Amino acid sequence: MAALGTVLEMQPRPEFLLLGTGARLAQPPRPFVRELEAMDIGIEAMDSRAAARAWGVLRAEERWIAAALMPL
Repeated sequence: MAALGTVLEMQPRPEFLLLGTGARLAQPPRPFVRELEAMDIGIEAMDSRAAARAWGVLRAEERWIAAALMPL
């Protein structure tokens, strides 16, 4: 959570966090997911390429989202 820094302090809060997990999909730890959900922020994990594509589509729809993308 600390690595997300000010992303979680944005107002309004993002609808959800796109989590790009690198070259392959990796599920985030359950405590991390629960902590985000407690803040009313959803999380969508996917490989980083898919997350980058989703970012573009969702921002074009003017959705209020955040992303954390791991390098490939």
